[in-house]
Amino acid sequence: MKLRRVWDGARPVVQIGTATGWVAVTRAIGALSSALSEADSARFGIDAVALLGAPDALRRQLMDAAATLAPDQDATRVLMPFEPKSFRDFMFYERHAIDAARGFVRRFMPAAWPIVRAYEATIGAPFPALRPHKLWALQPIYYMGNHLAFAPDGTALAVPSYTRALDYELELGFVLARGLYNATPDEAEAAIGGFVVINDFSARDVQEAEMRSGFGPQKSKHFRNSISATAVSADEILPRWRDLTGFVRINGDLVGEVSTAGPRWSLGEALAHASRSEPLHAGELFATGTLPGGSGIETFHLKLGRLLAAGDTIEIGIEGVGTITTPIITEDASPS
Repeated sequence: MKLRRVWDGARPVVQIGTATGWVAVTRAIGALSSALSEADSARFGIDAVALLGAPDALRRQLMDAAATLAPDQDATRVLMPFEPKSFRDFMFYERHAIDAARGFVRRFMPAAWPIVRAYEATIGAPFPALRPHKLWALQPIYYMGNHLAFAPDGTALAVPSYTRALDYELELGFVLARGLYNATPDEAEAAIGGFVVINDFSARDVQEAEMRSGFGPQKSKHFRNSISATAVSADEILPRWRDLTGFVRINGDLVGEVSTAGPRWSLGEALAHASRSEPLHAGELFATGTLPGGSGIETFHLKLGRLLAAGDTIEIGIEGVGTITTPIITEDASPS
């Protein structure tokens, strides 16, 4: 099931994607032969997370009902598919971490780059300091992001005044449809409601100092994340989430191709770890961390790196999940 939310002039409305367009959930409910309660009808009509957590049989019925109806009129305003209640961003991919670290060295510590390059050419392995912290191999690691900084597909991003190194990060996001507490990996995976695409923007020139502070990312991360307009139910993505491909385009030019293959942890393992002695709730959002090749800093060591500047338009996407397009503007042109 593919869902999105739009504004109908008075409130958000959840729509189901069909082969011919988008149909309001309330219209699909009205076409069902078996009626739902008034409370469920009202809730599913405005709450995509609640619908993602509904029984599979009901969602299939709604999809079948929606397919029999004419599409809604074109929406004038597309919203985020849901409002995240929190945001935890994992680091699943070692290749991204190492290549990004190489890019950091070449871009911001050029005097150290010949040493790193000579070591790797001689030893045939990554420079030790570029590898993730040893905790990465022992447990899923993550940082808490700013869930209030998410913006929907198509929203312009003003370059923060304090950075000259704005970067993008293509990630696979997943939202809980049910709460968890001390869950097993299987229980945790079963609580995933759906998947989205996330662009975790980063200010690279302030990121390293913040990370070295021991407190994790702050102004380097918390100014903006973007989320795809669509959310896709877990049953469509979960069985193949390690086999997805994606892309990055800047001003129409393909600058990156990515894959979700090769994560250090499963989604269930990551969520189970997050739920240890800590309750998690429906609507909380998580991400895999950047997919290898999904950020500009990663290719700086190859002299191919491409960061963002005002006037650019970046488009990212993951097949079967969705896309995000973000125009980059100057801060004084930012909408109030």
